[in-house]
Amino acid sequence: MRNSPKNTGWIEVICGPMFSGKTEELIRRLVRAKIAKQTVTIIKPSLDNRYSEDYIVSHNQRKIKSIAINDIKDIEKLCKDSNVVGIDEAQFFDNELISICKNLAKKGKRVVIAGLEKDYKAVPFGPMPELLVDAEFVTKVNAICMQCGDPANFSQRITSEENQVVIGEIDKYEARCRKCFEQ
Repeated sequence: MRNSPKNTGWIEVICGPMFSGKTEELIRRLVRAKIAKQTVTIIKPSLDNRYSEDYIVSHNQRKIKSIAINDIKDIEKLCKDSNVVGIDEAQFFDNELISICKNLAKKGKRVVIAGLEKDYKAVPFGPMPELLVDAEFVTKVNAICMQCGDPANFSQRITSEENQVVIGEIDKYEARCRKCFEQ
């Protein structure tokens, strides 16, 4: 895979459950783009301020400067001069993200997206399913089941909250394998 578009842009999606390394992989790719002297803009939803308001931060505390946004319409304006666009926690944006990412790729940009493809009930989450279908490159990462140690593909909520979006860490979620996941 080339690191910069020559004749077209593309979409890369990194997906998996909580604690699988999605943000770590996103940061790795964006740092490499910066080393290659590409202009990079990194976006995250403002509601995800678990570790920082102006950085995306992995669970192991690796971080990279980002822009937290409330209005998804700001993405294209913020990224107009960038070669590479990174978007973390994409599941928290609405479906308008799909057309925005397609437009950015059509304009020759490399769009790298990380997010949960399914929620705590194991149902498709936000714009992620359609982004997966449209992406040129998909990387699915697994966590390790916090119950038995097998590969984990599910995010188990361990609190009684029932809203689809509940921001949390190990205080609210565990990575689980198919056998240990309780729906």
